[in-house]
Amino acid sequence: MRVVVVGASGNVGTALLAALAHEPVVTSLVGVARRVPRADGSSTVRFPHDAATWVRVDLSAPVPDGAPDPLHEAFAGADVVVHLAWAVQPSHERELLRRTNVGGTRRVLDAAAEAGVRHVVLASSVGAYSASPVETPRREDWPARGITSSGYSVDKTVAEDLLAEHSRRHPGTVFTAVRSAIVVQREAASEIARYFLGPLAALPLRRDGTVPVLVWPEGLRLQVVHAADLADAYRRIVVQRQPGVFNVAADDILHAQDVADVVADGKLRLVAARTARTAVDAAWRLRALPMDPGWVDLALGAPVLDTSLARTLLRWSPTRTSREAITELAAGFADDATPASPPLL
Repeated sequence: MRVVVVGASGNVGTALLAALAHEPVVTSLVGVARRVPRADGSSTVRFPHDAATWVRVDLSAPVPDGAPDPLHEAFAGADVVVHLAWAVQPSHERELLRRTNVGGTRRVLDAAAEAGVRHVVLASSVGAYSASPVETPRREDWPARGITSSGYSVDKTVAEDLLAEHSRRHPGTVFTAVRSAIVVQREAASEIARYFLGPLAALPLRRDGTVPVLVWPEGLRLQVVHAADLADAYRRIVVQRQPGVFNVAADDILHAQDVADVVADGKLRLVAARTARTAVDAAWRLRALPMDPGWVDLALGAPVLDTSLARTLLRWSPTRTSREAITELAAGFADDATPASPPLL
């Protein structure tokens, strides 16, 4: 089986390469990224990036008239394409993000169809769902119309619409969407800090990665998934050729005190959700914070994911709880942990 991973140098892509590299039915791996490991000055490429053949593609760059799309080269002979590439920054350049995420998804789907790829897997997100502030776990049939004040959420719903459109046009192809919770791992710590905290990431932390006090919006709760567990779900989808939509997340839900116990020795300061959103909006407008206020709306409205379908059909289960994954991420903050290759964007 020849598998192409678009966005293979990022957080989830790196974990997926590692999972597929040891899968016996996968005989060929191709990694697609805007910045590929061998082109970034390193004399050696470490596992798992050395398991793939790399093709450089910038999904945000238009293909010149008359020129072949480099995705065609990457997808030639592919049995499966897994589309993971997604940009969250620069948040002030909305059209660039839309061109990269929505336009990039369209390019991937079109190129896969032209290459005759028989299985396409799309990385969606809990962000594609409509708001559900209660803690009742929601299955895959919960409405997926997004949260309109979040550009990330809006683009995820459009990407899923594109996938559904291609599914109708190409009934002989298997299509799968994966709606994951927040994805974390130790190696992604510096990337997460840079994308969401920007200059604030330079504020001093304790040596163990904790902060003096955790400021937390009232009503916020977290459900996460470790990148390795998410990669295992993708591996199972690829090997089993499973169609449809799957929620993927750890089971436990983290509330304010749970997170404070991990990152602030239990010290917690709750603030009103409206206050938190106003503060984030002001900091974002001043370009002091790269995270726009739509992320606050998304975090407060995102549903808790019911993962029973993945457990039943994929025979998947998480190996780490949300608390264990967050604890690992905090250790990564302390070490300023980085992945073995540069992120996609």
